[in-house]
Amino acid sequence: MKGLRTFRAKLLVAMALVTLAITAFGLFIAERKVAAETEHDLERDFQAALNSLHLAQEIRQATLAERCRTLVRRPRIVAALEDNALDLLYPSAKDELRDLMADPGVEKPAPVVHAHFYRFLNAQGTVISPPNGVEVGELKPEQERQLDLGRLPEQQQIGFLEESGAVTEVFAIPINSSETGETISAMVIGLNASLPRDSGKGMRSGLLLNGRLHLRGLDEGQQAALAAKVTGVISGTGRAESSFGIRLENVPHRLFYKRLNPGSIFPPAHEVCIYPLGDLLLRQETLRWQATGICACLLLGGVAASQYLSGRLSAPVEKLAVDSAENFAQRQRAEAALESTSKELQRAARFSADASHQLKTPVTVLRAGLDELLADEKLSPETREELSALLHQTFRLNTIIEDLLLLSRMDAGRLHLNFTAVNLAQIIEGWLDDFSTLSEAAAIEIKEEVPADLNIAGEKRYTAIIVENLLENARKYNRPGGCIRVAVRKEAERVMLNVANRGNPIPPNVQEHIFERFHRGTAGENVPGYGLGLNIARELARLHGGDLRLVGSDDEWTEFEVSFRLAARERVKDAESA
Repeated sequence: MKGLRTFRAKLLVAMALVTLAITAFGLFIAERKVAAETEHDLERDFQAALNSLHLAQEIRQATLAERCRTLVRRPRIVAALEDNALDLLYPSAKDELRDLMADPGVEKPAPVVHAHFYRFLNAQGTVISPPNGVEVGELKPEQERQLDLGRLPEQQQIGFLEESGAVTEVFAIPINSSETGETISAMVIGLNASLPRDSGKGMRSGLLLNGRLHLRGLDEGQQAALAAKVTGVISGTGRAESSFGIRLENVPHRLFYKRLNPGSIFPPAHEVCIYPLGDLLLRQETLRWQATGICACLLLGGVAASQYLSGRLSAPVEKLAVDSAENFAQRQRAEAALESTSKELQRAARFSADASHQLKTPVTVLRAGLDELLADEKLSPETREELSALLHQTFRLNTIIEDLLLLSRMDAGRLHLNFTAVNLAQIIEGWLDDFSTLSEAAAIEIKEEVPADLNIAGEKRYTAIIVENLLENARKYNRPGGCIRVAVRKEAERVMLNVANRGNPIPPNVQEHIFERFHRGTAGENVPGYGLGLNIARELARLHGGDLRLVGSDDEWTEFEVSFRLAARERVKDAESA
């Protein structure tokens, strides 16, 4: 009897120790899980805030860069520099750039840029002093000296200039000779700096320039301390962008910095963003205490269960309970991961659709403005040609927007097809008729093997998009005097459309990426397009119950094949004839 009690006591102690070890391990795993989830939430929120911050900056800089390139091509400015008539340079620029220095309070048609000042550089990269500083924007001598680059830039340069505590964004645009194409001068334009705006969720952003930090919401001491910290990290690591943890106002923060003008001749300028971690750390601490409490309860329960199980020797039941709990936890994690993935996909599709919708209005306004300008009979041929080129770009932008809207609808699962019987031959013939009107079509041979009475199950509008993208792709990537081969055949309850063209083969290492969005291989470097056609065609083909694939690509032919379902009435016809 004594030996039995000893055995039971040893078994109880052993099971209690096992329970304690399992609980400690569970607490460790829970702690790791809480830390990982908190880090994931931090990274997700931080990146979301940064992305929203950078999107507006990238769009603005692209618009300003294009506008500045247009300004330096004004003929009178180039002529004055080529003739070395520097006394006529600023008077000519005053007339040519009249809208550049207009009163910012006066309403101006888009896309006019308002500048604080502009200057021209000579061949040595030194500022050519203007005869009247008021007309071109007054600068202090030390500020004007900051514009001396020491050499002419080969490409557009971006920099920042401090003016009485404020920051001005500076663009240096090379001016090339119309005769030799060589860089003969440069124009430096000072604009309102696009200092990063504060984002949601507490993120604050500013600019680090010449060792000084411009960040709203901080006093001078805090800004100086942060500036010294970031400057030290940049000097120590040599990285153009990175992030690290800091404490600000006794609250932990995450600091992110990124150079805004990499490779520029101007002094380096860095965007600095600080993100408070107080809420995330508080949530982490709460979850940690919850996990500790749960583990403590489990420990007490385990000790009690150990005493009971040591007497009953019910090890199989305990194993079954543990297995059941683990399976339930795995299922919950899988469901949580699936829900998170679904929400991310919905947010991505909604963002793409919203962004495309928001872009349509400014493109329409821009097109209307260009049409109105082109209606002016007093325009010079050169100006009319430039405006026509800009108008053509608006049509290209509209095509991209429509494609993105279509992709967002497909990604969100909101594109529903109204299936009817569609005559595939009529769609192909209609596109080929349009193709025959193009000037480059005369040298391309068309070979057709298309039955006239073969119908597929689909929606005519989206079927036409599939056919158009394939045939347009075959036209664009064809060689001069090449050939396009179009063949349609029926296989059981499927209709197969094959489109082939002669041209440069697609490299094997590129073939697996050709259906990715915005992918353009080396063969398409000089071919207009955006890398969306094949992706849209394949997604629409799959919505039709078929698929699109690359059959092969060699020196002779590059061939694509798309499959469709046979129309219902065609299947009835086949059944009756059988």
